[in-house]
Amino acid sequence: MPDAVVIGAGPNGLVAANVLADAGWSVEVLEEQPEPGGAVRHDRGVDPAFVNDVFSSFYPLAAASPVLRALRLQDHGLRWSHAPSVLAHPLTDGRCAVLDRDVEITAASLDAFAPGDGDAWRRLHDVWQRLHSDLLGTLFTPFPPVRAGARLALRLRAAGGLRLARTLILPVRRLGEEEFRGLGGRLLLAGNALHADLAPESAGSGGFGWLMAMLGQTYGFPVPVGGSGALTHALTRRLESLGGRVRCGQRVERVVVRDGRAAGVRTAAGDAVTARRAVLADVAVPALYGDLLEPEHLPAQLLDDLRRFQWDFATFKVDWALDGPVPWRAEQATRAGTVHLADGMDELTRFAAQIAMRQVPDRPFLLFGQMTTADTTRSPLGTESAWAYTHVPHEIGADAADEGITGSWDTKDQELMADRVERQVERFAPGFRSLIRARRILAPPTLEALDGNLHAGALNGGTTAVHQQLVLRPVPGTGRPETPVPGLFLASAGAHPGGGVHGAPGANAARAALHRHRPPGLAAAQRLLTRRDRTGTSR
Repeated sequence: MPDAVVIGAGPNGLVAANVLADAGWSVEVLEEQPEPGGAVRHDRGVDPAFVNDVFSSFYPLAAASPVLRALRLQDHGLRWSHAPSVLAHPLTDGRCAVLDRDVEITAASLDAFAPGDGDAWRRLHDVWQRLHSDLLGTLFTPFPPVRAGARLALRLRAAGGLRLARTLILPVRRLGEEEFRGLGGRLLLAGNALHADLAPESAGSGGFGWLMAMLGQTYGFPVPVGGSGALTHALTRRLESLGGRVRCGQRVERVVVRDGRAAGVRTAAGDAVTARRAVLADVAVPALYGDLLEPEHLPAQLLDDLRRFQWDFATFKVDWALDGPVPWRAEQATRAGTVHLADGMDELTRFAAQIAMRQVPDRPFLLFGQMTTADTTRSPLGTESAWAYTHVPHEIGADAADEGITGSWDTKDQELMADRVERQVERFAPGFRSLIRARRILAPPTLEALDGNLHAGALNGGTTAVHQQLVLRPVPGTGRPETPVPGLFLASAGAHPGGGVHGAPGANAARAALHRHRPPGLAAAQRLLTRRDRTGTSR
């Protein structure tokens, strides 16, 4: 009988298990899929000579995360690699905005669009330099982030207070217009905002685009050497070195509630796994409250709020094995690990508007990954392991290209959409399609089948929009990992601070479970020691 059962061996579940194991708890992790990792896995399923990440690839939030840093995964085999440039946003006329870890290179790229825009970027970077340590501390701690939040409030006041707050809640289109004369800086911010489901006209998209761009500026968009699953393998090895156990092929069907608290789980095979202290769920919010728990254990208000829960966009992805480097018209794009493909701000807005109208976009905005450029181990010399993903509506009412994509995602739908994705790449890289050795299509239902947390390929565990963040995530009045069932904790991206591979939801859930089981009087003693340490009277 373990102290804790963790449902799901995605990165958050594995981080939660490691934090508990560090505290001396015995932990068992149950995973539905035949291997751990959730959306952090790779394979050789496109071509045996090529490594392709099945889901996510680039991890700026992992590089910035104090949670993952504290686990010292480098001691368990994890190594990071970077492309020469972080990100590129080419245009069909050959111009290209470049985000580089050297701020001067980024600035020079933007000055090529409009003299003076490099200085505008430096000003945004200066704000980040003043705020980023406390900002990240606020993001990666449980809500409300009292200490980090107080420090951040002081820094915000010193940095301009309400004016800066106004800047960060602006739609990214407006923020770009206020800060840059040319298109380059605007595209870097807007493309990064669309890593989530934030349209260029959405409130808060400016702040999110700025955050992602500055993470790239400071930490890059690194990749694990050998494939994304190397991060999973390091987390798993670390857990097992502490006595934790991961069991795959174990689909949890029910959280067992006994005497008003979570007592363990029951698997689809009928096996009962009892937890002595806690159950942590690295599962999607609707699955936890709609499938794993009986309604009688939940408040009526929570069940009503769940009807209003909003997913982020559905996702369509194509993986390729390429016989050569991508022939970008803009030469700067050849050095970038990530490439954004949309021919200007209006094309980004058009893309988001089509999704809002339940149309399959005719010119999809693509996030394109050049994995061998980022990590030379991914494919043979002179070739490229690549992918692109785009977003589509969850419910499709029409095809904006009038090619007959229905949303059934049968073979015809998949081939039509994959061809459309490749035509979009061709606009910026003529000759791209002639390099394709093999391709793999991952439609929304396929992504969900490979990871049940990814509802139709929704990558973020719920929308990033402001109405489902902080104390509103996953539903109003929550924001913390505790659930209405004592002993049960939400450890997935559905909890604050949301999606991205950084481990914070898992760590927050583990710490909440540990806090619930501290011996009486320990908290008071710890506070006393902390106060004495600050005054220098005790060590």
